[in-house]
Amino acid sequence: MAKKLYVGGLSYNTSQQTLQDAFAKAGTVETATIIMDKMTGRSKGFGFVEMTSDEDAAKAIEMWNGKELDGRTLTVNEARPMGERPPRRDFNRGPRGFGGGRGDSY
Repeated sequence: MAKKLYVGGLSYNTSQQTLQDAFAKAGTVETATIIMDKMTGRSKGFGFVEMTSDEDAAKAIEMWNGKELDGRTLTVNEARPMGERPPRRDFNRGPRGFGGGRGDSY
């Protein structure tokens, strides 16, 4: 069964292929994904790597956690499931839900 790892501290220049090749040194990589910002199309500086076995995942954590890739020190650990998140605030509506952003006084 595949084990998903969180990889933080990625350089904005690191590609998915570079990430996959680096983690392949520890074992078989199923997928390597860098999370991209929707607005800018730039890397958010973190991603996920799925290793095919628990043993390969443990080797990858040992091999890469605290180590440097593309000039940045990585944080690598077992990914946790995404939990419940509070609703997002609509910043276009001002602090009390009224229109704002033009210097209006309340």
